[in-house]
Amino acid sequence: MVSFSSELRYTANTQLEHLHARYTGTGHADLTKYDWITHQHRDTLSSIVGHPSLLSYLALADGEAIGRTKFEMTERMLQPCGPPPKKDED
Repeated sequence: MVSFSSELRYTANTQLEHLHARYTGTGHADLTKYDWITHQHRDTLSSIVGHPSLLSYLALADGEAIGRTKFEMTERMLQPCGPPPKKDED
């Protein structure tokens, strides 16, 4: 007989795995701070590019053309937080 707590834990883990598979930016135990902040910046930039009113507002505030602002946001998505930090050789 399976106890209720182990069944609940299995359901919670299954839901968490489904969440991670569906949304890549949700993170996991091995995610570094750099990876997490990179996901956050990319999500923000893609949201700005994907919402025309937000993009035009930002372009107006910067005094740039909408196409230029969209191009700069898309370019920034490549490395939004700069190059990745050096990995320690353990």
